[in-house]
Amino acid sequence: MPKIPATIVTGFLGAGKTTLIRHLLTHAGGRRIALVINEFGDLGVDGGILKGCGIENCTDDDVVELSNGCICCTVADDFVPTMQALLARDVPPDHIVIETSGLALPQPLVRAFAWPDLKTRLTVDGVVTVLDGPAVAAGTFAADVAAVDRQRAADDGLDHETPLSELYADQVACADMIVVNKTDLMDDPEPLIARLRAEARPGVQVVPATMGALPVEVLLGRGQEAEGDLAARHEIHHHHHHDDAEDDHHDHEHEHGHDAFESFTVTIPEVSDPAAFATRVSDVIREHGILRLKGFASVAGRPMRLTVQAVGPRVDHYFDRPLGTDPRGAQLVVIGQAGLDREAIAAALS
Repeated sequence: MPKIPATIVTGFLGAGKTTLIRHLLTHAGGRRIALVINEFGDLGVDGGILKGCGIENCTDDDVVELSNGCICCTVADDFVPTMQALLARDVPPDHIVIETSGLALPQPLVRAFAWPDLKTRLTVDGVVTVLDGPAVAAGTFAADVAAVDRQRAADDGLDHETPLSELYADQVACADMIVVNKTDLMDDPEPLIARLRAEARPGVQVVPATMGALPVEVLLGRGQEAEGDLAARHEIHHHHHHDDAEDDHHDHEHEHGHDAFESFTVTIPEVSDPAAFATRVSDVIREHGILRLKGFASVAGRPMRLTVQAVGPRVDHYFDRPLGTDPRGAQLVVIGQAGLDREAIAAALS
């Protein structure tokens, strides 16, 4: 059976994780998404925000709360049994979204997906680190440091004390995508975005957001298989950390967040060399800062359809079925931040 993808959403208290997830659910397009929310003590509000939200395909049964402490310290006791229960459902979810406690290290959680009971059924589709843009730019990393300290003190099971700056570095090191949230509160987010691109691993995407409003296609379906790539996600610190809950009390939708992104279709002639074409696609993605690219193509002299899937500069391509009556040529959907040079991208892909 195909593995069920899981997206790990991490970031400090108040960065906007819950708001991003709620926006994701609202625009899930019929996907059955299960949520695992890491809350503990009496400070957690994320599950309450998401339960009873009235969003289609998001019932109370689809929101599972872990309230026995930071998720990275309770993997065996809480997390693994929860995932086993989700897998045992008569109708398993299409996708699992895990919101970590704000002080949890993401890497131990990614490592849990290699457990024997999970590795054949689940895969980490991607790690999304949500940052409070103004706070990171100011060097405080969290908007309310005192609230973070209260969260830390509330967790009796906390077995690690790490400065916020070090935990921030861990979250950045493990990320497949870094979301710089609250950019509407910044005069110019570009210097911070440029700095984060330099700090992160090669190929990690850094995108701005307001109220966590990102297209579903940008967040899900990344296919990173992070559990098999732990060496690259260097865990800078081997202590642990905790916090939880979001300070996002915004129930209103911010559809304008989608205005910051665009998608369009490029139609080009058929491909002569699939490998060379994949290299060209990767080069175009790097040059133009494209977030996602996907589509189908015919290959000269071949009767099979070529599927192309790209997340950042990583391009997967494979033959999936006979072309049949499909027209020869290629149609590729390009997704990125608003302002892409469509003519230049089409010309380069051709």
